[in-house]
Amino acid sequence: MRAIAITTYGDADVMSLQDLPEPLVGPDTVLVRVQAAGVNPVDTKVRAGYLQGAFPSHFPLVLGWDLAGVVEQVGPAVTEYAVGDEVLGYVRRDELQHGTYAELVPAPLRALAPKPAGVSWTAAGGLPLAGLTARQALDAAMVSSGDTVLIHAAAGGVGGLAVQLAVGRGARVIGTAGQGNHDYLRSLGAEPVTYGDGLAEAVRALAPDGVDAVLDLIGGAALAGSPSLVKDPARIVSIIDPGTVLGMGGRYVFVRPDSAQLSELVAMVADGSLKVEIAHELPLDEAAKAHRLSEEGHVRGKIVLRVDQPTV
Repeated sequence: MRAIAITTYGDADVMSLQDLPEPLVGPDTVLVRVQAAGVNPVDTKVRAGYLQGAFPSHFPLVLGWDLAGVVEQVGPAVTEYAVGDEVLGYVRRDELQHGTYAELVPAPLRALAPKPAGVSWTAAGGLPLAGLTARQALDAAMVSSGDTVLIHAAAGGVGGLAVQLAVGRGARVIGTAGQGNHDYLRSLGAEPVTYGDGLAEAVRALAPDGVDAVLDLIGGAALAGSPSLVKDPARIVSIIDPGTVLGMGGRYVFVRPDSAQLSELVAMVADGSLKVEIAHELPLDEAAKAHRLSEEGHVRGKIVLRVDQPTV
């Protein structure tokens, strides 16, 4: 099978399109023929070697944690899916080797959800990690109706989904983004402010008494300035910097696979109440370009790789 893999850590140039053996299918595993694979910032961290201490890793290492595709084979213990079913998943295994930038991916049952017929492959492939991160971060911050929540990096892949989910819960959302993304945030129901100098003053102008919760999706100065803007530091949640946010008394979220939550999210995409913004759709063999775009840090929405399957 074709896959984008690395045999050493480094920059985007270490990625290559390789012909690898088809993966084995364990008892609780579903083999998925991939149609689309989402690209996330964490993928670039895996490629650079930053997650070596968190996961056992094996080369050649296929990158990627998001997929949408068709069930090719099921393990003997799997009764929830059958060959031909359309699925999506956040395929985070306990080790790094069988990622989703590939024609065939062995996915643990816990990672998958059924894909509704009306949801495109691209949207389904871009949803899982970002959607689950947004959902779980909002849960950790206890965001509910009547709250005012500040979302840092609100126009990104996670941020845009978090804005929509928070608005759907009845929260007022203030979102940080560059000036060029302010109209986009307004279209999602957020009140935009520009990150950088003057951010704290801009937020206080909109929420003089402070915000109820903060979602930090970028780290750095944005996270450092958050305690002065929130009423209770326990409701600061970061997906970037565990040491800093825990030191503030807040919470750190490392997204977990959750089939039930993913099913709820993709149902919202199907009924039109949640939109997956697609910034770039690229063929599998342009994965290195996708990583370079991601590392530039100014992507609105998601980057998705299209996995064109060979014809028989």
